[in-house]
Amino acid sequence: MLTHQNTGARARHLKPSITLTASDHERLSSLVRAAMNNMPDVASGLADEIDRAHVIAEGRHPIDVVSMGSEVKFRDDTNGKIQKLFLVYPDQADISQDKISVLTPIGTALIGLRVGSSISWETRTGELKRLTVLEVHEAQPA
Repeated sequence: MLTHQNTGARARHLKPSITLTASDHERLSSLVRAAMNNMPDVASGLADEIDRAHVIAEGRHPIDVVSMGSEVKFRDDTNGKIQKLFLVYPDQADISQDKISVLTPIGTALIGLRVGSSISWETRTGELKRLTVLEVHEAQPA
């Protein structure tokens, strides 16, 4: 009897709600279409995330939600390590500057999360990890 409730609760626990601005949603949707031929697995994962996103109007974006260009501080819950990075589009990615593409498994996991949210994600090597967002700093204008 409790199996259905537990399964649903676990599914919600693994995939917290996410929020995207209308412009991020539109641009990420275009990115998914463009990447589907070259990177189908990652593109499909990002498509799943943006499909379940709550889309909001520009100017109404909560400051505690990860958006494109945000600086994100998070904890890897599997080992306790705290990291800080910028979530960017693929053409802006530069690991030496801690700029991680949204078309990476961790980038896809982070997009739209709120401070305090946790999500499980799979690395490119198939390892299951879990992270928790600790801080979000708004994107700075380019």
